[in-house]
Order: sequence, then C-alpha cells, then structure tokens
Amino acid sequence: MADVPNVAKKIIANVEKAIVGKRQQILLSLVSWFCEGHILLEDVPGVAKTMLARALSASVGCSFKRIQCTPDLLPTDVTGASVFNPKTVEFEFRPGPVFTQVLLADEINRTTPRTQAALLEAMAESRVTVDGETHRLAPPFLVIATQNPVDHEGTFPLPEAQLDRFLMKFSLGYPGLEEELRMLELLQRTHPIESLSAVVSANELIDCQRSVREIYVDDKIRRYLMQIVHDTRTHDDLSLGASPRASIALFRTSQAMAALRGRKYVQPDDVKRVAAPVLTHRVILKPESRLRKVTAAKVIEDVIAEIAVPTLDEPPAPT
Repeated sequence: MADVPNVAKKIIANVEKAIVGKRQQILLSLVSWFCEGHILLEDVPGVAKTMLARALSASVGCSFKRIQCTPDLLPTDVTGASVFNPKTVEFEFRPGPVFTQVLLADEINRTTPRTQAALLEAMAESRVTVDGETHRLAPPFLVIATQNPVDHEGTFPLPEAQLDRFLMKFSLGYPGLEEELRMLELLQRTHPIESLSAVVSANELIDCQRSVREIYVDDKIRRYLMQIVHDTRTHDDLSLGASPRASIALFRTSQAMAALRGRKYVQPDDVKRVAAPVLTHRVILKPESRLRKVTAAKVIEDVIAEIAVPTLDEPPAPT
C-alpha cells in the first residue's frame, strides 16, 4: 500500500509555498483527487483558485491546461475536433484542452449548457467521444471548475445533474491579515508558483488512489453516513435530498480523509469533516427556507447534530 500521509504531506508543503493559509482547502482538494473526483470552487475573483490548480499539478508533475469559459465557447473547443488534412486526404483528430491531467475550467457558469455538458463524459468516465471514436484520458485526471457567486449577469447556472458530478464544492475565502502580509512578502520579486517543482510523481498519486479504496469502513460507520444522506431526503427545509451518488461520494471521501490522517480505518470524525463539501451542492433548499436565510451548510450541520455518533467496539480487522 502507498504511504498516503507522506505523499499528502509533501504535496501540501509544496503547495503552501505559493498559497498561504489555506491548508484545509488544500487537504480537501487532495481528498477529492485521491478519490478520483472533481472539484467545484465557488468564490469571488482573486483568492487563488487558479493558483491552487496550478500548484497541485506542478507538485505532482502533471500536465495542466486551462479553459477560460465564455458564452461563445464551443464543445469542440473543449474536446477537440476532426480536421481535414489535404495532404493525407483524411480527417485527423486534434485533441482539445480536456486532454490533460489537471484541467481548470475557469468561470464554468459563463459558458453555455451545451459546452458545460462537453465535460460530463470526461468527468464521469475519464474519456471523450468525438465523431463516434472514444479517446481515453491520461490518469490521474482532475477537473477543477470555478464560478463567481457574486456576479450572475450573463451566466448559465450549472444544472443539478452536472453539480452532482463534482465530488466536492467549497470556497477558499479571503486570507487573514497576517496571511495576506506574508503573501505580499512572497510576491515581492517573483511569483512562487513559477519555482514549484514536482515532489511526487503521477504514479505515486495513482497508487494513493488505489490505496484509499482499501481503507476499512466499519458497518456502524456505513450506517452512520447512510443515515446522514437519508435524513436529507426528509428534511423540512429541503425540496431535494442527496442522491445515491452522494452516498458513494461520502463513503469514498471518508476513506480518503482517514488515509490522509494516517489511519487504515474510518472514524465518525472523518465523515463529519467531508460531509458539508460533499453534500451541500447536492441538495436543494425550499424557496421559503431561502427567504428565512437558511443555508444548505446549516441544514447538513443540523442533520449531523441529530444523529447519534457510533462507537467502534474494537479496532478493525486487518485487511
């Protein structure tokens, strides 16, 4: 089994050379990547969303590409297209930016639903089909999409089906005063992102992805996380609860969180730490609840607070 905590520590230490004071968000990003999932960052401009994506890819030595989403962006601008070659008198496939290992879809809600949907197959199955021919994407494949929660003019909100494809959704937020002063010091001469080098290999990260699946999950923990998901489906403030895909996501991310914290088994605290990033974008609030300023995060917090935390009787059996 891969040494998941050591790999994670190397990546976190390297990323923090360029991004100050965001350890929790970096940790959640690694949890998602180790689960072969994708990330939706919803935050205001200028809080290092792009830098996070670049720093993660640089730390693992992965190829990185960026798509600046605009209303005139076409699906073929993402996936690639077949182009006629007059020399060979044949059509040749020219791969688009999705053919990379870390893809940043910047301001994804500014492009049309048709172009947004071009990412669905890549995110779900790590492959792209163009003109009836299927092309595999090189692992470890990660999509980090960003959207601005403030300016909604000229945007196309992601439908629930596509939101459900993102394993996690979270925000970076503003840095504290001391952290921002530290940031200015780092940026005085040159941007630290330019000096980042790979500290682990892509194969090491793939090994971590395999190891995460072997983390032991006790039956009591399984029932505990399933109870959280099921209670969202009957909550008075929600018109739509979490889907079975959310159950799988909560299960996988709990395994990854336990692995990153150096354990071979999941504890209830692991489930609690990932519940909000995994579930908040998968539930829909009732209109009257929104008027009362109820948030999805508060609903998930209340659901967890009402469920009895299981106690593991004995250490899990070795696997």
